Amino acid sequence: MIKLEHIVKTFQGSSEQGTVDAVRDVSLTIEDGEIFGIIGFSGAGKSTLVRCINLLTRPTSGKVTIDGKDMLGLTPGELRKSRKKIGMIFQHFNLMPSRTVFGNVAYPLKGSGLSKQEIAGRVRELLELVEITEKENVYPSQLSGGQKQRVAIARALANDPKILLCDEATSALDPQTTASILQLLKSLSKKLGITIVVITHEMEVVKSICQRVAVMEDGKVVELGDVFDIFAKPKEAITRDFIKTASKLSKIDKLLEQDSPFLQMQNGDKLVRLTYVQKDVSEPLISELSRKFDLEVNIILADVEIVADAPIGGTVVILRGSQGQIEGALQYLEEKNIGVEVLRSA
Repeated sequence: MIKLEHIVKTFQGSSEQGTVDAVRDVSLTIEDGEIFGIIGFSGAGKSTLVRCINLLTRPTSGKVTIDGKDMLGLTPGELRKSRKKIGMIFQHFNLMPSRTVFGNVAYPLKGSGLSKQEIAGRVRELLELVEITEKENVYPSQLSGGQKQRVAIARALANDPKILLCDEATSALDPQTTASILQLLKSLSKKLGITIVVITHEMEVVKSICQRVAVMEDGKVVELGDVFDIFAKPKEAITRDFIKTASKLSKIDKLLEQDSPFLQMQNGDKLVRLTYVQKDVSEPLISELSRKFDLEVNIILADVEIVADAPIGGTVVILRGSQGQIEGALQYLEEKNIGVEVLRSA
């Protein structure tokens, strides 16, 4: 559905800065119906890249192909027509304050050739789709953040797009509202079969709904893959930093740094971080360690959840027993495709 080839976007900065390369030689292919994440810290180039998809920002060089069309080769009229099939939602909703919810959703249908009754029918259908029919005659100022984003999504879907671009669409929302909006996007992807591109700096967002993710740093894609694989085996330091923000297991680093009394260990104990790195792990490993190796296993932290229909995360444990038993247990875990990291030995 989306193919970006060697995209470069250079801006002219101040006289001191000279030119600024916001996007540097990025190539990506996004499949039809996929929910694809692009993640990066502020200034990584992800928002510039996503605007190159619908040519709100025109690349300095490279090729943009959408649904088989070379976007850079279109006439202005053809480009306007193609853009109607690419919806976009933003962090701050961009609703028109002087129009009701109905008026905001109806606005993109002006000049569509539909009658007033057909437009009204389409608007109500969209409001029902995003579960906000009761707010039809309300103005944006009377809505919560989550309600505003639902209206913005309905408006973005007005022209029956094939692609929905979400630029930090949940960044202004609280965690509970974020979860409901992400669930809505996931259900829309299934119901409508649209391709969704999610731009975010939050790994939680990627983890919740994306199938694949590209990690951006300094204008480049530094890592690309299935969400499970990226979480299980991150290759780049920046990816590991992002994953730490979405995992409770990273708290152990702070506890070690503070030499917390919570981590009291006896002579011979090992503090070990265990992480799932394959999709087929389903055995009761902790109880297995106790039975098979006659070890005491003290769980310090645990964070296991389902990502891409497979368990991801792990536990931090203190293993207590003879050296031979502990070494045997660690070898057994590695044979079971569990990531094993000894954090401290007493």
